Amino acid sequence: MNAPTDLSMKNDDVLRVELEVFRHEHRDLDDAIRALSTSGTADQITLQRLKKKKLRLKDLIARIEDRLLPDIIA
Repeated sequence: MNAPTDLSMKNDDVLRVELEVFRHEHRDLDDAIRALSTSGTADQITLQRLKKKKLRLKDLIARIEDRLLPDIIA
């Protein structure tokens, strides 16, 4: 997640590609968290860090989606 967070400087094609990458990374983090949680050997600090990263990705995904699909009141 080294991408700049200034979405205004990026065109829609770049944002769509980044959106797919971030969604994939979000799913991977979800799988990793689930695997660590069920293994019973999970370090709580590591789990917290992964969950925070997942939440940051979720927020970034939402911002990109809002930029690509503006909420238009009909």
